[in-house]
Amino acid sequence: MKKNLLAVAVLCALTSGAAFAQQAEGPWLVRARAVNLDSANKDSTGLGLSVNDKVIPEVDVSYFFTPNIAAELVLTVPQKHTVRSAGTGIGSLKHLPPSLLLQYHFNAPGFKPYVGAGVNYTRFSSVRFDPAVAAALNPSIDKNSFGGALQVGVDIPLSKNLYLNVDVKKVYIKTDVFSSGTKVGTLKVDPVLVGVGLGWRF
Repeated sequence: MKKNLLAVAVLCALTSGAAFAQQAEGPWLVRARAVNLDSANKDSTGLGLSVNDKVIPEVDVSYFFTPNIAAELVLTVPQKHTVRSAGTGIGSLKHLPPSLLLQYHFNAPGFKPYVGAGVNYTRFSSVRFDPAVAAALNPSIDKNSFGGALQVGVDIPLSKNLYLNVDVKKVYIKTDVFSSGTKVGTLKVDPVLVGVGLGWRF
């Protein structure tokens, strides 16, 4: 009987300790990352359209509904890209691509891997074409893009509530391309985003 009571007491203590640790960690996680944007640049217009790759800043805010399930909102500032045709610059644009993902975080000793899936909305703005291109083709693009987003990453504890984060996302972004109001094809940017940064749990 004493052994059984002792076992129950130990189990209760461990359970209470785990619950307290989770509660002490808090439901919010904010990360800041440097992200390399590598675009797929799949173009069906026949013009060889593409946008340049670049490193961008990224901030995300996650809320944990349970120890394993969280929602993450991924944010950045409008990013300027050069638009190229067959490798030659023909203009520029800006895009703002927030994403919302639902994540599952695994329990692993020493690190916390996760996977996620969700949706992306991208708004294109400040679209500019070189005067010669504008005069010859009168080009324009669809300024709104909706697509999926997939994610895998890991948080590595550095100290209390501070994590090193490595994150990889595939985001589906595309825009229809028009000449004098007639659709001539679609440019699929569909970038892979590889990020490294720090996260704070509270």
